[in-house]
Amino acid sequence: MFKRILVPLDGSKRAERALPVAARIARETHGSLLLVRVVSMATELWPYVDLETAYTQAVVETELREAAHYLDSQAAVPELAGISVEIVVLHGPTAATILSVALSHGADLITICSRSYTGMTRWVMGSIADKLARHSSVPVLILRDNGLQPLTRDASSSQPLRLLAALDGSSRAMASLLPAAALLSALAAPGRGTLHLARVVKPVLAEQEDEESYSFNLRNSEQEVIEATCYLSKTVEHLRAGHLSKIVDLTWSAVIDTDVARGIVRMAECLDNLKDGGDEFDMIAISTHGHGGIQNWVTGSISQRVLNATRLPILLVRPPDMIKKQDAMMEHISVTTIAEVHTIHSH
Repeated sequence: MFKRILVPLDGSKRAERALPVAARIARETHGSLLLVRVVSMATELWPYVDLETAYTQAVVETELREAAHYLDSQAAVPELAGISVEIVVLHGPTAATILSVALSHGADLITICSRSYTGMTRWVMGSIADKLARHSSVPVLILRDNGLQPLTRDASSSQPLRLLAALDGSSRAMASLLPAAALLSALAAPGRGTLHLARVVKPVLAEQEDEESYSFNLRNSEQEVIEATCYLSKTVEHLRAGHLSKIVDLTWSAVIDTDVARGIVRMAECLDNLKDGGDEFDMIAISTHGHGGIQNWVTGSISQRVLNATRLPILLVRPPDMIKKQDAMMEHISVTTIAEVHTIHSH
């Protein structure tokens, strides 16, 4: 599924941590890599810097040449040996330019290493990874600078690579399953990974604190879990009759939590020692509804809150109906490009 993997690089060691993972996926899918660096200094200083002056133009051109040289050196690292690698250097606003490159160059996955997770109570506003996660029409795999990496499992371990896919009963949430299975299959090879379908049920809260109302709401909550488990079981049964069961193993579970995002993280990181094998998962996959205006940054969607809270790699997938809306918006985005450099490496 993933044949064209875009990796944004900014010259930092943190960003370069995405390369081994992207290379592993490309090697297993017989795909290629697209290394992208955006020179955005002058753009980010606008309107305080005149982009038309000769001095500014010279600075940008120098930055572009240095960026191209840097990407050439990264394309030649041993980890990428045998993989077709193309480099693209552009000038413009970073996130919008990366999204434009993904669209114009036919990328089907963006892999990026973000700074450390921030927990459930604190937000990192405006990071490139956050913007890509919210606006990309292709799946985005976000790795953590100081978190776990899906390639760090001991090869001698009998525990398979495991990915938790968060569902909520909607068709939009189901959109993450095929990309999640494809990612898991590539990273688990030559072994076989386990795709775990999970659903968090919010409890029915008692309006009064008396014993009778507490028991009533507890019974209702337990019934909600039973219904969620039944839904997951039928979903797995349906998936086992199709293609997914040929590339990954399938399991499922449902839990109660008053906060859905927190519940997903607790399940994935096994914070409550859940009865699903005892070990935490290696990755999370979740669908995202994408752009939602400034209010979305304040309150946060479930996917954004999970993204900011977990230390695990997370795959964010846009549902098909949201992709159509996103593509319509991208047609109106104009990215000013001063220079573009393409180099194809195949060693």
